[in-house]
Amino acid sequence: MTDARPTVAVVGGGMAGLAAACALRDVADVVVLESSSRVGGKVRVSEVGGVAVDEGADSLLRRVPFGVDLAAAAGLGEALVSPASGEAFIRSRGRLHPLPTGTVMGVPGDLVSLARSEVLSSLALARVPFDLVSAGSPTTEDVSVGALVTARLGREVVERLVDPLLGGVYAGRADQLSLFATLPQLAATLTRHRSLILATRDARISTGDGPVFAGLPGGLGRLPAAVAAASGAEIRTGTTVRALQRTPGGWRLTTGSSAEPSYSEVSAVVLALPAAPAARLLRDVAPAAAAEVGEIDYASVAIVTLVLDGPTPGRGSGYLVPAVEGLTTKAVTFTSRKWDTDGPAVVRASVGRYGDEVELQREDSELVRIVLRELEDVVGPVGRLLDSRVSRWGGGLPQYAVGHLDRVRRIKAGLPPGLAVAGAAYDGVGVPAVIRSGQEAAAVVLPHNGSHD
Repeated sequence: MTDARPTVAVVGGGMAGLAAACALRDVADVVVLESSSRVGGKVRVSEVGGVAVDEGADSLLRRVPFGVDLAAAAGLGEALVSPASGEAFIRSRGRLHPLPTGTVMGVPGDLVSLARSEVLSSLALARVPFDLVSAGSPTTEDVSVGALVTARLGREVVERLVDPLLGGVYAGRADQLSLFATLPQLAATLTRHRSLILATRDARISTGDGPVFAGLPGGLGRLPAAVAAASGAEIRTGTTVRALQRTPGGWRLTTGSSAEPSYSEVSAVVLALPAAPAARLLRDVAPAAAAEVGEIDYASVAIVTLVLDGPTPGRGSGYLVPAVEGLTTKAVTFTSRKWDTDGPAVVRASVGRYGDEVELQREDSELVRIVLRELEDVVGPVGRLLDSRVSRWGGGLPQYAVGHLDRVRRIKAGLPPGLAVAGAAYDGVGVPAVIRSGQEAAAVVLPHNGSHD
């Protein structure tokens, strides 16, 4: 009998993998195997125009504690800051309107704020209150967010509020996204409310008050390196795992080229990978789970960053653009105002929606020209372009179709002991949700390390 610590291989060095490694540091020897040249996944910062600007996620949701808690554990807790401006707008029928308050991902709960915003046409606005007097049955089965909101509040609410807000998170379309997976807090209140408006108010009350987001001076992209260091794990970048096999004592991973393969023997494995590579590695060891993972689809997006001479344009922290407006740009963040940074004006624009990736086939320079032109169409003349950057995230955002939560349950139930999955494909796409996913995988991958709740 030996007292040697188990070894765990974490395949994938994004935030889910790093969170898993950090959670395992006291109970196992951990090695993180990352195919690219750096860890962090979509949490990455680099300079553009001499300014450090995030290329992917730029903030953590404070009300979901996993992100801020991990930042604190990595020594960055005191550095977290809140946005200087939280005022946001939405373009509707050619004009910018204040984003209504009291919504859950665009689903309205405050009818006064909705009316004052003037986002909806008069006819569509008059349709909304009928939900209070002709409400449907409590929702106990998963449906698409678009179908539910259309039936209860009208189509225009979906097109001009829910789609741009939900699409800003998932780059997806409300008609195809699962209520249970994307809006779990609203789904929970809908089991006891016949009115969608009342259910939204209930869901909003449960979220509490205080700052919603947190970021880091110099970019949220500082977080991965800090977490990697705090994990104490061995980090191997430029290492692709090509095969996974069970052994009598655990698992065997194959890396290297087919001509010169390398092998590693470990006690347990966490697969913190996007769906396609995870499905490939699961095919021989958990075929049923592999088939389910392979059904998860993805959307591609790009972040276009503009560095402009002069003051930051526009108002507030930014604006959203519904697909029905017909623009290439789907969202704009006035980064230099949002985080109150010194130096030139920095604007980030998001491009790309699920099923409509043709815009992403354009050259970088053309995307920059389109985004700059649309920005001026919306907010008026802006300063001279000093520099730009296009960050492309091909297959970057998983799509949670109706029934997604049942799929995830089947995936996890189909995994043999000593093997767990983590990442945005399963339990949420925001950075805190991805971190939680890695921590939950760490909790179940070793038999003596707790149980999954």
